[in-house]
Amino acid sequence: MTTPSLPPQPLSPLDGRYRAAVSGLADYLSEAGLNRARVEVEVEWIILLADRGLFGATALTDAQKESLRALYRDFGQAEIDWLAEKEAVTRHDVKAVEYLVRDRLASLGLDAIAELTHFACTSEDINSASYALTVKRAVENVWLPKLRAVIAALSDLAREHRDAAMLSRTHGQPATPSTMGKELAVFAWRLGRVADQIEAGEYLAKFSGATGTWSAHVVAAPDVDWPELSRTFIEGLGIHFNVLTTQIESHDWQVELYDRARHAGGILHNLATDVWTYISMGFFAQIPVAGATGSSTMPHKINPIRFENAEANLEIAGGLFATLASTLVTSRLQRDLTDSTTQRNIGVAFGHSLLALDNLQRGLTEILLARDVLLADLDANWEVLAEAIQTVVRAEIVAGRSQITDPYALLKDLTRGRRVGGPELAEFVEGLDIGADAKARLVALTPATYTGLADRLVYEL
Repeated sequence: MTTPSLPPQPLSPLDGRYRAAVSGLADYLSEAGLNRARVEVEVEWIILLADRGLFGATALTDAQKESLRALYRDFGQAEIDWLAEKEAVTRHDVKAVEYLVRDRLASLGLDAIAELTHFACTSEDINSASYALTVKRAVENVWLPKLRAVIAALSDLAREHRDAAMLSRTHGQPATPSTMGKELAVFAWRLGRVADQIEAGEYLAKFSGATGTWSAHVVAAPDVDWPELSRTFIEGLGIHFNVLTTQIESHDWQVELYDRARHAGGILHNLATDVWTYISMGFFAQIPVAGATGSSTMPHKINPIRFENAEANLEIAGGLFATLASTLVTSRLQRDLTDSTTQRNIGVAFGHSLLALDNLQRGLTEILLARDVLLADLDANWEVLAEAIQTVVRAEIVAGRSQITDPYALLKDLTRGRRVGGPELAEFVEGLDIGADAKARLVALTPATYTGLADRLVYEL
């Protein structure tokens, strides 16, 4: 039996269910966004060549330049459709862009400079500049601001809960208390460091012809300093210039970026699973959303879906970023085409990452800290003060105020594998051979006050 066909549907959830959350990336990392950047590169190259008066060309007037720049500034559905129709014939995406620019030059009465279109360029001259522009703009205008927003939300929560004592769990077992604020600050600090690295990254392009030698350029105009002209052109676009390449720009800047984005995703994944765990332990209560359903059969449930969605999408993004980095670092001899298909998934990788960031940002605003639960958890685990007691005893021994031998073993015998309450610990401390001041400090200590400098460390953000 043949399944009836549906009306045309998006195959990717990024273009369907989650489109609203990631649509900002499409302005840059879609096929249309790439083609708009290609037109920009082609147009700006024409303008520069004409301005330099190469081959007798006359510099364009300001009005003519604005008319040409309108080709990419006003790039829209008409150009998208025109390119799709032309590429169906050329079977070459960059060649279709060249034909579009030539067609528009004719309509503007600029046929005289038509041959400056794509002059001495290989497709990868146009592509490397276009990918550098689109990825840079997508990261700086869409993805990085969302990452910064998550960091800001984390930092706000860290400051708000800097003094909220909580029992730590190293290896899943009760451990020296911290504060919820300090634990969230750790994530904010880690993410801020990687975000700074990404922000400082370079976006490189080449513009040196078929095999990176400027061979055609030199034959056409031997007296022109083509490397310097190319550098001027690329840097004028707001990106960095790679002078030493094969036919392609070597993509190392992309490898660095995607590895850093994957690194950020790993930290975010760690955040998502930790917050999920804190919710499951009751440390955070989730704020009910009016009309929302947690379970189709259990009315009481509020599921931590924001953090689960983020976790899954970070795993997908991380896999794609890893593939991009491992594939793009290699190109056989002077050129192969593995990068062409690979780079078309840059938007997919950033899309899943952006979707995760959006869920985390929302999720962090939909939780409330249950301080009473944290305090109850601390009060049930007085044995974590064993570290404090044995450390103070050691200090007292060094100071000559105690004759105790092997304080670690003493506390291990008292506390390991068993629960010890506050009164029992107080009685134990009173019987220790240590100075009065030390004894008073330990008797006054509780799990909730044994947090060291945790609240102050939040101010390191």
